[in-house]
Amino acid sequence: MSAQKPPIGIVGHGLYLPRPRMTAAEVSQRTGGRWTAPAVEQKLGFAQKPIPGPEDGTQEMAVRAAEDALRRTGLAAADIDLILCIGEEHKEHPLTTSGIYVQERLGAHNAWAIDVQQRCNSTVAALKIAKDMLIADEQLSTVLICGGYRNGDLVNYEDPGASFLYNLGAGAGALIVQKGHANNEILGTHIITDGSMARDVGVRYLGTAHPIESLDDETVVKLRQKGNASLEVFDAAHMKARLNQVSMDNWMRCLDRALDKSGLSRSDISFLNVLHFKPSMYTHLLGLLELREDQSVYLDQTGHIGQVDPMIVIDQAVRDGRLKEGAVMAILSAGIGYVWGATIVRWGPAR
Repeated sequence: MSAQKPPIGIVGHGLYLPRPRMTAAEVSQRTGGRWTAPAVEQKLGFAQKPIPGPEDGTQEMAVRAAEDALRRTGLAAADIDLILCIGEEHKEHPLTTSGIYVQERLGAHNAWAIDVQQRCNSTVAALKIAKDMLIADEQLSTVLICGGYRNGDLVNYEDPGASFLYNLGAGAGALIVQKGHANNEILGTHIITDGSMARDVGVRYLGTAHPIESLDDETVVKLRQKGNASLEVFDAAHMKARLNQVSMDNWMRCLDRALDKSGLSRSDISFLNVLHFKPSMYTHLLGLLELREDQSVYLDQTGHIGQVDPMIVIDQAVRDGRLKEGAVMAILSAGIGYVWGATIVRWGPAR
C-alpha cells in the first residue's frame, strides 16, 4: 500500500500592478474611433487597464510580485526551494532566463529555477507542476510561482481583427505553494492543448522564420512605423471557426476531469476564478455552472493580464469576502496555442 500523499497548499499570493492606466476612451482613440468608449466597456468588458511605466520590465515586475508574496506570508527568500517563472517571452532581454533573474534579485540562493511557458494558462500549468514536483521530490518543500506580463505593448489597435487583444494590460503575480500546507489545498488539474491553432496568433517577424536580415526595405520601414505593435492574427478565419467548434467543450472537459480527479462535481463549485474576456461569454459561463455574480470576480478594472489574472482574482475576492473558507474554487484558464486548463483549490483549512 502506498504512503498517503501530503497536502499541497497555497500559502499566499503577491501582486504588482503598474500605476499608469489606459482608459476605455484612450483605447477608443487608438482604434481611430472604430470602437467607442462605451463599446469598449460594454462589449470588451473593461473600463481601464494597467500599462507599464519606464521601469516596469517583465522580469522586474515578477520580482516585485514575488517580494510582495514574501511580505504577505512572512517567508524568507532562503525558504524557497524552486522558482517556476511564468513570465512572458516579451521581456527586457530575449534569451535571458526570467526565473534565474528572479532568484538572484530575491537572494533565493537555496533555490533553482525554471521558466514555464503556456501563455495565459501558465499559472494553471505551474500549479500542476509545483504540486507534482513537491510530491515526487522529497528535497522540495516550498515553490514560488511568479511572473510578469506586458504583452499589451504588442497590440495593434489599428487592426480590426485584433480587437480580442485590446484588453491586454501589464502586471505581475505570485503564488507560494508548500508541501504539508493544509490550507488552500490544490486538488485536481486537467489541461488540453490543440496544436491545430499553434500558429494562428503570434509575432510574425524577427524570429528564425523571418529574421531582420531577410526583410526587404519596405517591410523594415513598416515595422519601424508599427513599433512594438507586432502581435498579429495570422489566420483569423481558422482560429474563429476552430474555437467556436471546440473551445467551450474543451473548457468543460478540463473542468469536469479536474473535478473528477478531486473527487468532486460541478455542484460542489462555490467560486469561479477565470481570466478576463468579453462580458457575454463570462455571463454564459456563470450560467453554465449555475453560479451567481458574487461567486466570482469580473476584472473590468484591470482587463486581461494573461496568466496573472488568477492572482488578481484571488486578491480581490479575499478582500471583498467573496472567497470564503471552505469554498471550492475552480480556476479556469485558456491561451493561444491553443490551450485550456482547470485547477480545483479547496480554499481555507482542510476538512
